[in-house]
Amino acid sequence: MSKPNPFCSPVSSLKRVLIASPIHQKPEILELFLKSLSRLQREGLIYSYAFIDDNQDARSKVLLQQFQAFTPDVMIEESGKQDDYVRNEKTHYWNEALIWKVAGFKNKLIQQALRLQVDYLFLVDSDLLLHPGTLEKLIEAKRSIISEIFWTAWQPDAMQQPQVWMSNEYIQWEQGRGERLSDEETQRRFHQFLEKMRAPGIYEVGGLGACTLIAREALLSGVHFSAIKNVSFWGEDRHFCIRAAALGWPLYVDTHYPAFHIYRDTDLEAGRVFLDQHESNIKLEEEHGHQPNHESTDLHVCKAELESSPSPAPYVLRHPQKLTLSMVVRNEGDRYLRQVLAEHRQYIDAAVIIDDASTDDTAAICWEELKGIPVRLIQNRTSQFHHEVELRKLQWKETIASDPGWVLNLDADEQFEHRFSKEVRALLDQSTIDLYCFRLYDFWTPTQYRDDAYWKAHHLYRPFLMRHVYGFQAKWKESAQHCGRFPENIFELSHDLSPIRLKHFGWMNPAHRLEKYERYLKLDPSGSYGWPDQYRSIMDEEPRLIDWVE
Repeated sequence: MSKPNPFCSPVSSLKRVLIASPIHQKPEILELFLKSLSRLQREGLIYSYAFIDDNQDARSKVLLQQFQAFTPDVMIEESGKQDDYVRNEKTHYWNEALIWKVAGFKNKLIQQALRLQVDYLFLVDSDLLLHPGTLEKLIEAKRSIISEIFWTAWQPDAMQQPQVWMSNEYIQWEQGRGERLSDEETQRRFHQFLEKMRAPGIYEVGGLGACTLIAREALLSGVHFSAIKNVSFWGEDRHFCIRAAALGWPLYVDTHYPAFHIYRDTDLEAGRVFLDQHESNIKLEEEHGHQPNHESTDLHVCKAELESSPSPAPYVLRHPQKLTLSMVVRNEGDRYLRQVLAEHRQYIDAAVIIDDASTDDTAAICWEELKGIPVRLIQNRTSQFHHEVELRKLQWKETIASDPGWVLNLDADEQFEHRFSKEVRALLDQSTIDLYCFRLYDFWTPTQYRDDAYWKAHHLYRPFLMRHVYGFQAKWKESAQHCGRFPENIFELSHDLSPIRLKHFGWMNPAHRLEKYERYLKLDPSGSYGWPDQYRSIMDEEPRLIDWVE
């Protein structure tokens, strides 16, 4: 079974969005723009990014490269142009050549979206800062072409106006065809339009731009930004809007989550405040249990830091096949977590970790040992282990939402033999196998594993490494305990056996064995989900042990 195009499956319920922008930007502004993108909520969405790098400032080029290093599926194309774009504290200075250069860039991005067969293209200018809920809200509107509103004082000391209009080049009031208005009526309707745009809602407009979501059906119909020869209006967005209207697509603006426009350098500080306010709101929602990104209200989402630091160097995705570690942890601080994460970081590209209500320093260890690697850490406020299938469903949901590439699903006390770090890339870099199974050895001492009638997991092969196949519909064994870490229909995927061995350290410490024994008796006293004789054998005083040879 060959790997499908991740953007081509009609079965997947996740919406695929290409976030795209031509970028010729000052680094101070670009840094805030990229930070804004990194904070976009993505419930039910798969994001990829396409940037056309038209920067002349080398620092801006580096910022794009760093964003690419920390973020999955970022495509950067050099523009090959060297045009000056002048802007100052008064205004931005456009000329005909610059406008149609940008139009060409946007047309390229439309073609990219069509090739990838995404559900939506989100074209956004690089001097805008977005509310985290922007894309979710725009998609929720179910409009084929819709912009999020933003406001700008186009001249110093002028009033702020939105980037949308009703007709012609920039008429911002209602006026019927052939209708004549007095100056007083024009002003009244103008201010009426502005008041309407300040009220949260979705409104039909005649023109829009700079922050626009375009659905696939509109892209397929032929909308684009090229000049219409018999129209003299200024700006590629106007030609796009006229063409869209002629093709039968109404245009809409959403005003629930206005973006912030950094039009002048003096807007930078207010832009930072805008981002900080939304970050504070997210933290406040988390502290009070309001979770816009999750169905469960029992979650606390910890955002991975995407900013680079001098030490260590910014993390770079090292291989064409992304490998994501997926793990459930709980009170692992004095066990094997530090050891196994130090091993895993040699070959993983990202991590998704569910902390099941730890009361120790487990979360801190995860951040510390995986520093420099993108991490998504979800913290349950109360433990879900008593109903393991719900815990595993949460792990699956959060991992798949991260666009993981390959998923390495391990517990906090499991570690492959050393050859795995050298051989794993050969497993990933092929197109026919989507699932690998391994033998797991239960260690009873640091150098010996158990081998008897009750402890023979190493005689069987179990799945631990899976390619994320878009459109795969997970079906779970609805069992409170021993439900499996992957969905029970996982073997619908093409699979193979690997000779690489997996070591399980969870039974090595006698105190931990006693703790597990008592936990199993408490959670499954009748042995409904497991094997009662195996539970009792945990406390055997002289089990059969085999020396490990690596």
